[in-house]
Amino acid sequence: MKQKIIGIDIGGTYVKIGIIDLNGEILSKWEIETNKQDQGKHIIDEIWRSIQHKVTAAELEHSILGIGIGVPGVVDEKQGKVLEAVNIGWKNYELKKHFEEIPALPIHVENDANTAALGECWRDAEKHDDIMVVTFGTGIGCGIITDGKVLHGHKGLAGEIGHFVVNPNGSPCNCGRRGCLETVASATGIVREAMKVVDQEPTCRLAMLYKKDGRLTAKDIFELAKEGDTHCIEIIHQMNDDLGLVLANVATVVNPAKILIGGGLSKAGDIFLTGIEASFKKHSIEWIGDNTKIEFTSLGNDAGIIGAAYLIKKAVYLEAVK
Repeated sequence: MKQKIIGIDIGGTYVKIGIIDLNGEILSKWEIETNKQDQGKHIIDEIWRSIQHKVTAAELEHSILGIGIGVPGVVDEKQGKVLEAVNIGWKNYELKKHFEEIPALPIHVENDANTAALGECWRDAEKHDDIMVVTFGTGIGCGIITDGKVLHGHKGLAGEIGHFVVNPNGSPCNCGRRGCLETVASATGIVREAMKVVDQEPTCRLAMLYKKDGRLTAKDIFELAKEGDTHCIEIIHQMNDDLGLVLANVATVVNPAKILIGGGLSKAGDIFLTGIEASFKKHSIEWIGDNTKIEFTSLGNDAGIIGAAYLIKKAVYLEAVK
């Protein structure tokens, strides 16, 4: 049988599961809802039942090399332990240990931003070994690959760029400090900035839209900016300037060949990317600014399962063929 790997990307709403070949191509994929009841204690059993419905016992025994798992939280990748994953209720959760009790297969666990970065790196057409993948959604995630390896840091916290302070007097962040990048450059952050405008100018277009719909979204702000609304243009300009500043500072330390932009906000398109590029160049030293590409991610929501599969390819297959 052809050798394959199971890649799993656990999210706060859905768990994505894929069967991946040794070239990083997806053979099949599906998703299940993330059952967060009882502090997420049922998630692993439900994932395994789902796999058993899709993969035969013969395949599991003879062709599946192992299972790689990406988790949205702080991970001790050496022990396969989730130190904390707030969105699914895990704390000091022995994920590798619990999962290995079910199938007789190698299990490897990693932070989900890092698995997304690994997936993009594995499938990168230009074969760069030094990249950053930054995802912008409700929060900000970042995976850094240097020399083809994930940069973890001492406690697995390398890449937490959402908590770079860009304004010490800014809005409170859920980390306990004020003015972190996440408070202004995530989907939640730019809506917060828009609501400040609504409070200050109750007759502006943002305020009218808020009164009509009862809420504002990041998509609303980008669409109004494209229509020329000055308040929304200023919100996005400030967001891009803060993003470019932080990315330029990080790039000065790790010197990536590429910075790949993904997540829900990336759907805004060129208005998002070109603003980040301009700010990055403004804040970078010349050699960094001129030699770092900034692009959208190529794999979209599949990056996590592909990168999770790469954990197994690297740990099991590549070691076996040395």
